[in-house]
Amino acid sequence: MENDKLYQKCISYLKTLCEEIPERSVGSKGNRQATSFLNKELSALGWKTKVSELDVIDWEDGGATLQVADQSFNVLVSPYSLGCSVQAPLIGVSSLEKLERQDISGKILLLYGDIAKEQLMPKDFVFYNPEEHQKVIALLEQMQPAAIISATSRNAALAGGVYPFPLIEDGDFDIPSVYMTEEEGRKLLSCIGNPAMLQSRSTRIPARAYNVVARKGGNMDERIVISAHIDAKKGTPGAIDNATGIITLLLLAGLLKDYSGDRLLEIVAFNGEDYYGVPGQMDYIRKNQGHFKDIVLNINIDGAGYKEGKSAFSFFNLPEAMRALANDMLARFDGITEGIQWNQGDHSIFIQHGCPAIAVSSQWFIEHIDSQDITHTPKDNLDIVDCCKIVEIAEALTWLLRK
Repeated sequence: MENDKLYQKCISYLKTLCEEIPERSVGSKGNRQATSFLNKELSALGWKTKVSELDVIDWEDGGATLQVADQSFNVLVSPYSLGCSVQAPLIGVSSLEKLERQDISGKILLLYGDIAKEQLMPKDFVFYNPEEHQKVIALLEQMQPAAIISATSRNAALAGGVYPFPLIEDGDFDIPSVYMTEEEGRKLLSCIGNPAMLQSRSTRIPARAYNVVARKGGNMDERIVISAHIDAKKGTPGAIDNATGIITLLLLAGLLKDYSGDRLLEIVAFNGEDYYGVPGQMDYIRKNQGHFKDIVLNINIDGAGYKEGKSAFSFFNLPEAMRALANDMLARFDGITEGIQWNQGDHSIFIQHGCPAIAVSSQWFIEHIDSQDITHTPKDNLDIVDCCKIVEIAEALTWLLRK
């Protein structure tokens, strides 16, 4: 009976976050509706909640057009880019070495091939930012092309399942940019040297977003932090990425509403994992400087509940006694297995600060993270979620936390 109640709650929460609320991109009205909904639900379950306001930007995509002589090309606006209306010679660059040698100033620059093989990290992104990415961004800002076009394929590990992916997704980068498929890029290469006309209707909108933190228990010096990100990309319901993580937090909050242990339980809904500036994560780090040593465990949920395969719990630096409890948990719940270690989630914040962590996801998802075509697309919807798996995860984590 209890399982059935949790299952029905899971379905209800999923419909609220993925259907009734239109979208959860950072800065959007839907994102604020989602954080308000979560805050009210946690408060109603007896948890002490606090919200942190974040200054962010929303983004409006008005479309883009590219014309070279009598040819038109299909282009998409890079998320959070500035708009433009530019007429200039078209130049192409396929590698970092060629970028260093070319005069691209004032020209419309086509990036293709090796230099466009993976999404460039936002220039102020602190968690993962390869030196080559930093060099490319620095050269572009130094040389100042009039606008940038990128021809890309797939890059599931960094950009999700979209095709093509935006090479640049950075509201702190002020050179207008658009992107296109590799096939369209090959056609455009025949036009190198000719005048091109690019119009991009893109608008940045100052906005607000919120982190939600809920606490129960007594001792701030020994905290267990259970986290998930509440935001999603524009254009996706964000069911697996990451409504199911937020739903797990809600089910846990209900199952643990009578918790009165010595260790403090802290539920954190981060706002910004799928946003260039990760504002919620940076806000949490600032507010916890000097206090990460008090966190005895982070449990981060992201990508959980996929209909195929088992749920995966990946372990990072667990002390011996905690690892023994985790092994007992795996033995008790048939639908849960130990997963491979992966770092593309908010648990990396805690690992980098020396905290033990458990990352909860779907086995199929983390084993296919480099090839899947689901996240950040309309395919990430209710049809791919198995709510029985979410209920089992919540019950397993409740068992572990009570131990």
